[in-house]
Amino acid sequence: MQQHVTDSRGGRHSPWGHVVQAAAALGAGMGVGRFVYTPILPLMHAQAGLSAATGANLATANYVGYLLGALAGTFLPRLVRSPAVLRGCLVVLAVSLAAMPVTHSPGVWLVLRLCAGVASALIFVIAASSLLSHLRDHPAHLPGWAFGGVGAGIALSGLLVLALRTIADWQAAWWASAALTALLALPAWFLRPEPAPPSASATPGAEQRATGPRAHRWFTARWFTALLASYTLEGIGYIIAGTFLVAAIEQSSPGWIGSGAWVLVGLAAIPSSALWAGLGRRWSRPGLLLAALAVQAVGIALPALIGGVAAALLSAVLFGATFIGVSTLALATGAHLRFPRAVAVLTAGYSVGQILGPLVATPLLRHGYHQALVLAAAVVLAAAVAAALLRIGFPHHMPTPGHPVARSEPAPGGQPTAVDTARAQAD
Repeated sequence: MQQHVTDSRGGRHSPWGHVVQAAAALGAGMGVGRFVYTPILPLMHAQAGLSAATGANLATANYVGYLLGALAGTFLPRLVRSPAVLRGCLVVLAVSLAAMPVTHSPGVWLVLRLCAGVASALIFVIAASSLLSHLRDHPAHLPGWAFGGVGAGIALSGLLVLALRTIADWQAAWWASAALTALLALPAWFLRPEPAPPSASATPGAEQRATGPRAHRWFTARWFTALLASYTLEGIGYIIAGTFLVAAIEQSSPGWIGSGAWVLVGLAAIPSSALWAGLGRRWSRPGLLLAALAVQAVGIALPALIGGVAAALLSAVLFGATFIGVSTLALATGAHLRFPRAVAVLTAGYSVGQILGPLVATPLLRHGYHQALVLAAAVVLAAAVAAALLRIGFPHHMPTPGHPVARSEPAPGGQPTAVDTARAQAD
């Protein structure tokens, strides 16, 4: 019998319809709104006179905006439950993309990319929270495919830029990206955010769980510290590659190879969350996190150390297949450890890493992008080392203070369940 999603008014909806709506929101907010800058960056260098340093500053502005949006979603939960906020962010995102080619002012570009970052973060938080609340009782592959919307957005926007680069300019690329965002916003417009949680008085034992003994904080601090270090380092390394990969490939390959590689990144990312979630049912998450980071480091280093078309395309596949998987594995691991506000702390560390990435890479851009990719690979390898430390004695079965021993399982798609998230964020 087909399962359906039931909303707060008792209505029934197809879970696949919810997947499509969430995937469209994630495709618009992350795949296009956040990552289309990567394939457009080389065009702005060549046609708009954008310097490497200014390009890095624009990336940093977007990541600062993302951090602000993520923090707003964390500390103002009403935003996450508002359809009006989702729709407003979709509009702001499309407008910010369409306004990029209207000016040549770096200052205005900075503001526009900052606004796009805030909107992207809120769209992501709303869509992810909606998936975790409405599909938590459904098979793991459903939310996994929804998170694949990020990859679909990357692939679609990459194809647009690839098609336009020979017949139009950087301005047309931004306008086309704004149009694609508006198109994806149509199904995303009707996505139902997560419902308001029941009050503590309506949930037996909720107050006891929130205010129970906290000795487990010290029990899990060792592993959570390693996880936070690994995820923050991943934020630094992955964002350097995510920002400069196309420009680096185009330094030593025909121009279409860079844009084509970015399309491959998106295509590889589409099934990655569902696949890593499936692997998580057989192997431990710390071990999978280590494997994903090691594979990602190799993929990032390939264009810089080997060069050539084959290395560029393999790099794109390896990078696309891991960067979303690393996020889902890390957040699920943090929720499993039940460290106070684990998901919020991990998200903040990751966001700070993304802000630092372009800044630490900027001094290396004077001689091109290859040195920046080598640095990114080294940082991701350091993240893998931290993940290896996480595996030592990792508590796969976590006791709940004041409750029977129970094993915490990730939600579908490798994401933490609503119960896990509540425990992880409880004070």
